[in-house]
Amino acid sequence: MAFPRLNNVSFLLLAPSLILLLASSLVENGVGTGWTVYPPLSGIQSHSGGAVDLAIFSLHLAGISSMLGKIMCLA
Repeated sequence: MAFPRLNNVSFLLLAPSLILLLASSLVENGVGTGWTVYPPLSGIQSHSGGAVDLAIFSLHLAGISSMLGKIMCLA
């Protein structure tokens, strides 16, 4: 394994990502975006609160974890 610490950071980012995703369903009325994570911004029913922010940040953490894992595989 070329970068063991990078692999560890990649793995450790998955837990906060999952926790944030689960927390987003408990905040307010939930995410309310569907499987596309694209909130209906044009209607009155849009979810503009913290739930969508938590879900989007969770996706960012999961993406960073995936990129770090890929960097480790390329080396």
